[in-house]
Amino acid sequence: MDVQLDPLGTTLFWLDYAAVAVFGATGALAAARRKHDVITFGFFAAITGVGGGTLRDLLIGAPVFWVQRPGYILACLAAAAGVWLLGKRGWRFRALLWLDALGMAAYAVVGTAKALSLGVHPFTAAVMGVLTTAFGGVIRDVLAEEPNLLLRREIYITAAMLGAGVFVVLQLLKVPFWPAGIAGFTAAFALRACAILFGWSLPGFLSQQDET
Repeated sequence: MDVQLDPLGTTLFWLDYAAVAVFGATGALAAARRKHDVITFGFFAAITGVGGGTLRDLLIGAPVFWVQRPGYILACLAAAAGVWLLGKRGWRFRALLWLDALGMAAYAVVGTAKALSLGVHPFTAAVMGVLTTAFGGVIRDVLAEEPNLLLRREIYITAAMLGAGVFVVLQLLKVPFWPAGIAGFTAAFALRACAILFGWSLPGFLSQQDET
């Protein structure tokens, strides 16, 4: 994310780095579950960390955020190294869920904020926030041969939509960035946390045969 395009300059710039690193860690954790080698750890981390932001930037016509800033890839590789060095831990799957929830909530706000800062329509900006959160995870799940997050009934995309929507609405109401951003992050993370803790999911489609 370019600093001059950021509503709060350097602070949000570093928040973007943190979100990329967190998503990178989820990619490395997925590689750990499949017992891949250290190179694959790094690849999974990088593709998960920057995948969503890459799609967002391509769709809104912005320079792809990590191409001229290798620090993003380095942050992903550092996250992968950290996961590798932790070795075998029984709590890694739970860590994957919670890190992914944190990354999702942060990216829902960061992705939406970047789109808004480039003059994208508020509705489309919220969509960009959701895509930023989802696409890297989709690639991660495909590579790790895990059930794709878009095909699960558990609440994930819905949480990202809520966070991005809350942020956009508050920005339209002229609420300052930080209160709006914290509210959007909290809404997204809280909903996802409840889904993890209580098994919340959206109802599936019922066909006519199911009703009889």
